Amino acid sequence: MNRRTLHYDGTTLIDTTYRDVDWKSLRVSRDRELENCDWRFMSDQSPSDEWIAYRVMLRDLPQDNPGELANDACDAWNDYDKPEGA
Repeated sequence: MNRRTLHYDGTTLIDTTYRDVDWKSLRVSRDRELENCDWRFMSDQSPSDEWIAYRVMLRDLPQDNPGELANDACDAWNDYDKPEGA
């Protein structure tokens, strides 16, 4: 989930804005992302350590940011590199 919006005048970047997100929309996006990579964790797959760490980060996102704004959790998610082969 990305809350950043880039504004262009033709091909020139003129502004960057950030929208506020709430916990509900963050959880919906996080749950969708977890569902999209569920197949990597089926019994006939061998997920990499990077994929395991990514899922742990997604799963723990709300509890790792208790009492903080959903914006902070969203930014933490965006700072985390999604593994190759997404």
